[in-house]
Amino acid sequence: MARPKVAYLCSECGAAFGKWFGQCPECGSWNTVQEQAVPVAAGGAAGYAGQRTPVRSLAQIAVAKTPRRSTGIGEFDRVLGGGLVPGSVVLIGGDPGIGKSTVLLQAACHLSREAGVLYVSGEESLEQIALRARRLGVATGRLLFAAETVVENIIATAEAERPAVLVVDSIQTCQTADIQAPPGSVSQVREAAAHLTRFAKGSGTAVFLVGHVTKSGDLAGPRVLEHIIDVVCAIESSPDNRYRLLRAVKNRFGAVNELGVFAMTDRGMREVRNPSALFLSRHEEPLAGSSIGVLWEGSRPLLVEVQALVDESYGEHPRRIVMGMEQNRLVMLLAVLHKHGGLATFGHDVFVNLAGGIRVGETAADLAVAAAVASAMTGRPLPADTVFFGEVGLAGEVRPVPNGQPRLAEAAKHGFRCAVVPAANRPPRPMKGLTVRPVARLAEALAVSQP
Repeated sequence: MARPKVAYLCSECGAAFGKWFGQCPECGSWNTVQEQAVPVAAGGAAGYAGQRTPVRSLAQIAVAKTPRRSTGIGEFDRVLGGGLVPGSVVLIGGDPGIGKSTVLLQAACHLSREAGVLYVSGEESLEQIALRARRLGVATGRLLFAAETVVENIIATAEAERPAVLVVDSIQTCQTADIQAPPGSVSQVREAAAHLTRFAKGSGTAVFLVGHVTKSGDLAGPRVLEHIIDVVCAIESSPDNRYRLLRAVKNRFGAVNELGVFAMTDRGMREVRNPSALFLSRHEEPLAGSSIGVLWEGSRPLLVEVQALVDESYGEHPRRIVMGMEQNRLVMLLAVLHKHGGLATFGHDVFVNLAGGIRVGETAADLAVAAAVASAMTGRPLPADTVFFGEVGLAGEVRPVPNGQPRLAEAAKHGFRCAVVPAANRPPRPMKGLTVRPVARLAEALAVSQP
């Protein structure tokens, strides 16, 4: 009898080897390489050329408008790109207890009003899910539940019930008989997701997968699912733990980095319809070191308060601490402020924080950060009715950013009367109630922002 083929996989990085190692050569982790059986492909023989696959040109392929189902949660629909696409596979990830199962249970209950929904749990008993549903006050009369961890049984049940939406909580508890490995291992997670993805594409059932963040910070394992599934959403928590930020990391049906804001309550996740109000703090009087920036998240603008503190340093090396953006970006802005703005921060500790726990990935926050640091350095407050956005270059120029007009409209909607923006983002016509001050250089922006 032929000996079954085996491979050695690292449970941390997913790398495969032909022999065992005490330390993974790829990631350097110790005692993470495990022996696992390799499934033998059915059929086929050496030298078999296979069958010719029919091909078509793009012009011959009919493209229909993709129908979407509303989850009943506006912020959730926004992150998904406008709703749930039939046949799609969506991964919802986050830390334990952050609200993954809660928001999916709420969405599943709403979807079950118009279509069949099957909720399969491998972590909780049906009694525990029923207790949580009663606590949330959601109607689960038409929602079907099952407790199962074997992928083949889950798919067989789904084929019998024919639901429009399938929720699997969680992918780490699932296992398939094709792989001789414990649940949660790299090979089991990958193969279980592949089985469910094939089922979703073949049946048109939309599949939600719940994934946990591992101890190394990866979502549902060492990035083994992102190339298989359609949408990856991560739930993040704000520093005060009152709000949840749902961010689309990958989306084949919508914008990437779309952001949804929720408030965690005793009745479940409640959407925040006006996120700009969450990140803004209207002070009774202007404060030095505070500015308002207009950022772009996904497909909408957000107003965010940028706070800066500049204090004399008593150490050998002044500290540069920033929350919400890259530290190297702050160091670069401080150098530009010194060279082209005449403000030297050497000998001072600089602290920058974006209020509300939001993270910035674009350069449009440069001008707001520079204005806040300059205000903290000079002790002169910025006008409370002024907003900033624009990229600051190394030569001291203020560069334009995309979506300038919607950013200005968002500022005007919240009652701001003045906007300091790049000259190239000047609106084609005056805006009612908003004075736009276009600038081309950083020194000019600092001058016009002083009251």
